[in-house]
Parts: sequence; structure tokens; C-alpha cells
Amino acid sequence: MSLILTLSCTDRPGIVAAVSGFLATNRFNIRESAQFGDSETGLFFMRVCIEDLEAGPDGGGRPVEQIRAAFSPVAAPFNMTWGIHDERVRQRVLILVSKFGHCLNDLLYRYSIGALPVEIPAIVSNHRDWYQRAAAHDIPYHHWPVTAASKTRQEKMLRDLIEQERIDLIVLARYMQVLSPELCRAFAGRIINIHHSFLPSFKGAKPYHQAHLRGVKLIGATAHYVTEDLDEGPIIEQEVARVDHSYSPDQLGATGRDIESLVLARAVKYHVEHRIFPNGNKTVVFRG
Repeated sequence: MSLILTLSCTDRPGIVAAVSGFLATNRFNIRESAQFGDSETGLFFMRVCIEDLEAGPDGGGRPVEQIRAAFSPVAAPFNMTWGIHDERVRQRVLILVSKFGHCLNDLLYRYSIGALPVEIPAIVSNHRDWYQRAAAHDIPYHHWPVTAASKTRQEKMLRDLIEQERIDLIVLARYMQVLSPELCRAFAGRIINIHHSFLPSFKGAKPYHQAHLRGVKLIGATAHYVTEDLDEGPIIEQEVARVDHSYSPDQLGATGRDIESLVLARAVKYHVEHRIFPNGNKTVVFRG
């Protein structure tokens, strides 16, 4: 049985020794380890993939609850924020999408071939455009239009669905609606958004046309956690591509769609593999 141990705390001597000692004493083998001490915030971050050497022939091991209880006295003196996660347990992801389907398509493909280790119990959209794509993957598709009059009711339906389906992570795959501050607070650190990296330089409905008029040489995309401050949440992943004077607005848009799909997929994968740690307004990401 494989587990992932994650922790963060104030940096001080003895953290790694305490963790390593616990793992050795309790017969765990380290498969992968990453750590980082931030001299600016004074925080220490660690992610360790471990194997339970007490596991039987069927691959099962000691109950995770038992392992957590055993580790708790190790974490307490350091005041750690920590977790021990069973790699076999897949997070339940709710995807929200509007009319642009490139990120949704990419996520569904990775999901279908096993490259994205998640469960997708539902897709929600304020448009009907992608219901057939959801049906092809046997995923329920909820078409809930949003107007000024229906926005509050629609979000109540969304929150009910999140509770009903025991959702762990919400992914905004080019979902062009602003979530309420209450929802952002309730799911802090569990909502990922993607947008083009022209913000705030080129805002509005046609950023690629604006970029074309300005003759940009680099375009990109940013995936971040959603907060009450629109598009200001902690950044998870970014990517850029070089372009030149020959690119039309449509060509810029096509390049941008490719980058957005890649960046969002990376961010979701990092999250469900417990590779992301909050660090103030930033994140620490052990990419592996």
C-alpha cells in the first residue's frame, strides 16, 4: 500500500529527523521525497511517498486511521499542518464549463486513459454545448442557465450537488461565471481556475485580438486557486509560448487554447496528487 505524507510547519532543526525516524521505526519505505524551507516566510514544507512494508500479499496494509494516530505525536511538537493520504483513493472532481470546451475535452481525455487519477461524478454548465461529450464518458451533465434573476438559485443547486456528490475539488474549465464570495470561502483551496496570462493587460471578451493589435511576442496561461478577489488567487502553474508578427488573432487563440488545456491539467494533477502547499499568497508545488 502506498501513502503520501504531507506537512508544513515553522522551519526548525529536527523535522526531517523526526519524520524519518517515525517511518523507519514503523516500517515504511520511502519511494519519493521532496522538501523546501522558505527563508522569507520561515516555513518548511515536505511531501513523502511511502510504502507500508507490513502490507500483505493482497497489497492491503495497516488502516490509514491507525497510521495517522501513530504520527500525531510526531507532528504535535512542531505544530504541523499535515495529512496522510491513501494513493488508491481518488478525489471526486466537479467540472464547470461554459461555451469554450477545449479544457473540458483535455481533462476528459486524460481521465479516460487514466492519466488523471480522479473521479468525475458530474459536469455543470450554463450552456448545453457539451452535454454529448459528457454523455460519451457516461458523466451526468447539468445544464443550469445563469441570469441575474436565477444566479442565487443556481448557486444553491450547485452547492447541493457538491454536497450530494461529496465533491473534493471544483475545476473551472473556462467557466465564465463569477462564484459568490461565500462559495469561494467555503471551498478555499479546493477551486481551481484557468485564464490567459494577458490579465490584467488585456481584459474583456477578445483578449487575443487586443494582444494581436499590440504585437505581443509571448502568450500564456495561468492556473490558480479561486479566492474572493477575482483572478488574484495563489498561482499553481503557468506556461508560455513564443509567437510573432505573423500570427493572426485566430492563431493566437489556438495557441492559447493549447496552453490553457495543458496548464489546467497540470494544476489539477498536482492538486489531486497532494503536491501543492499554501504559502501565504503563493504556493509551493513539488512537481515531481
